Amino acid sequence: MSYQSEISTAAQLIGANGAPWTGIDAEAVARMRLQNRFQNGLDIARYTAGIMRRDMAAYDADPAAYTQSLGCWHGFIAQQKMIAVKKHFGTTKGRYLYLSGWMIAALRSQFGPLPDQSMHEKTSVPALIEEIYTFLRQADARELSGLFRELDKARDARNEVEEQRLLNAIDGFETHVVPIIADIDAGFGNAEATYLLAKMMIEAGACAIQIENQVSDEKQCGHQDGKVTVPHDDFVAKLRAVRYAFLELGVDDGIIVARTDSLGAGLTKQFAVSKEAGDIGDQYNAFLDCEELQDVSQANGDILINRNGKLMRPKRLPSGLFQFRPGTGEDRCVLDCITSLQNGADLIWIETEKPHISQIAGMMDRIREVIPNAKLAYNNSPSFNWTLNFRQQVYDAWAQEGRDVSAFDRARLMSVDYDATDLAQEADERIRTFQRDAAARAGIFHHLITLPTYHTAALSTDNLAREYFGDAGMLGYVKNVQREEIRQGIACVKHQNMSGSDIGDDHKEYFAGEAALKAGGANNTMNQFAA
Repeated sequence: MSYQSEISTAAQLIGANGAPWTGIDAEAVARMRLQNRFQNGLDIARYTAGIMRRDMAAYDADPAAYTQSLGCWHGFIAQQKMIAVKKHFGTTKGRYLYLSGWMIAALRSQFGPLPDQSMHEKTSVPALIEEIYTFLRQADARELSGLFRELDKARDARNEVEEQRLLNAIDGFETHVVPIIADIDAGFGNAEATYLLAKMMIEAGACAIQIENQVSDEKQCGHQDGKVTVPHDDFVAKLRAVRYAFLELGVDDGIIVARTDSLGAGLTKQFAVSKEAGDIGDQYNAFLDCEELQDVSQANGDILINRNGKLMRPKRLPSGLFQFRPGTGEDRCVLDCITSLQNGADLIWIETEKPHISQIAGMMDRIREVIPNAKLAYNNSPSFNWTLNFRQQVYDAWAQEGRDVSAFDRARLMSVDYDATDLAQEADERIRTFQRDAAARAGIFHHLITLPTYHTAALSTDNLAREYFGDAGMLGYVKNVQREEIRQGIACVKHQNMSGSDIGDDHKEYFAGEAALKAGGANNTMNQFAA
């Protein structure tokens, strides 16, 4: 609805209520309604699910239309990211947010910093989703407040051209609210627990839920050792639980991202149920590392399986876990992905040990033989040493081409000594185009970095501490922080405005009229940043 239509609707409502509502201003009502477009998390989930579905269709038509996100561990970080995206690119199209279970564990648990093992309070996941959207909605209110103030100035100056420009800007306003892909880990329990938590996440605004095929109570970070997977039937039950949660809440376009950790997970806690040869349970069990038994008396207390008419003893570790045959990770990943897509997943996620397009593409080619429109969400992980990995990839490619690589020590390619070399420059170019190239070749619809703002917060804080507590003193803050904020047009240099002070002044004027005691007067020091 346009701004003028909102005013007309509000005016009719006020008129219908007669004298008791004479103090209510129709234009103020219209402004408040536009500043609060989303009434609750379900409004957000339905709206953002539609965005993702349209983006997925656009990617199917053209792989250049891939999407991106950065992981955020606080609402303010998410807000500043989307303000920056709108400032630099004019639109939020194709840019999402990622909510990382790792960062919740490390930064948002009441227990303090925890490893990524699902030990944090599971309710902290929907709580962060709600917090992020609270900050994004406030970003909408703040930006619209600025437009309304400019509109009032244009009217006061009788500048009709500027007034019309601002009315168009208000009607064409693009929200900061974008899709969140939210990490539910392995579901924090059984399928019922997964369903209950998924509902809370969706009610908070999540349109896309990512779930992994690890054993919930053995959950590990995807880039650490000791991962244990579950049989496919167990995982499919959780996929269905998430889908039921979406459908129950009326988010019919909700997206499920099914993650497989099988590439780095060599263990299982249980055998799959198999009813006939070749079924999904039999295929899962076929990956178990077994030894043939000639004498059943040797197997006291062991579990045995029949494999092609032979009695086999799966190899069991002292932990009681069973191991898969070495070298089966890629085959298990492919089977996991196909099975997930055939049972309700919309996107797949393969957690790899390095960012190598050929490796990812090799698996995706096999998956797409069965599911032609299969699409990946891919973790451009900070756990990868991107510089070393890509320099080694270039080194290996050059060596295969017969080029002289004698000037390079492959194990030391991270060294600053190589920064100015042709090899390092080619590696950096491959890193720069990795997302574009992987989207085109390896079916990656969505590129994300799980933990970037964890690292940027640490880096910027380290730099400030070094300067401020050192010889630079106050100049360490002014030169490297405030001066750069002003010159780069960083919105939160006016931190009172960012925290909502001007919006509060607007409301005071609506509520109290000329009697309003406003904070944004001539003596507000924030006016120093007006230029």
